[in-house]
Amino acid sequence: MRLHNKRALITGGSDGIGLAIAEAFLREGADALIVGRDTNKLDAARKHLGGNVETLSADLATSAGIAAVVEQEKKSARPLDILVNNAGVAFLVPFETVSEEQFQQSFALNVTAVFFLTQRLLPYLAASASVINISSYFANKMIPNRPSSLYSLSKGALNSLTKSLAFELGPRGIRVNAIAPGTVDTAMRRKTVDNLPAEAKAELKAYVERSYPLGRIGRPDDLAGIAVYLASEEAAWTSGGVFAIDGGYTAG
Repeated sequence: MRLHNKRALITGGSDGIGLAIAEAFLREGADALIVGRDTNKLDAARKHLGGNVETLSADLATSAGIAAVVEQEKKSARPLDILVNNAGVAFLVPFETVSEEQFQQSFALNVTAVFFLTQRLLPYLAASASVINISSYFANKMIPNRPSSLYSLSKGALNSLTKSLAFELGPRGIRVNAIAPGTVDTAMRRKTVDNLPAEAKAELKAYVERSYPLGRIGRPDDLAGIAVYLASEEAAWTSGGVFAIDGGYTAG
């Protein structure tokens, strides 16, 4: 098992991509702490995963939520080997209608939480720890009729943070990478798509079907393999990368 005896912390781990990554980590021998806001989802995730799983309800868009995660990790008698910054929010609304509240919420969770959670967990990270940030293809490529100025901005910032931290933390032996998924069938995606007008939904469906070389959008478990690789010793010389896992969408 590639992650035997490693300890992982996964934010946004109660469903979607985070849950799929947690499941893969456990199969490879890791212990996991998954963090989310919804206690019901966390309870369901713990039952689904079984094994060596802890859960913590915390809102990472707040300083108190970040402090709660750090305090939980402080109590552990073991160093943290893997940190997956997966929690995020997507406001896919037209540029002219983005509110200040949406802007602040987006950066609070997609950027600020990643920055300060990683910073404050530094004393507890193992000497060869792996930090994995979940970005998005929206940082570099857009979809017609799906406004993404705010989301793209936040994920572009996350990519920049990933690369700069790879330089700053590399001398400590800490590797920092990002995974940039294409469109993945998650509850968050379904929620944003459900809010689109019927015509826009139809256009989006047609666009996806003709634009993805592999002919489909992703599933959460399509991201699990690259996450296991980046967390493992196989990626001992891999840092500063932003890995496009998107069915070939950004290849053209």
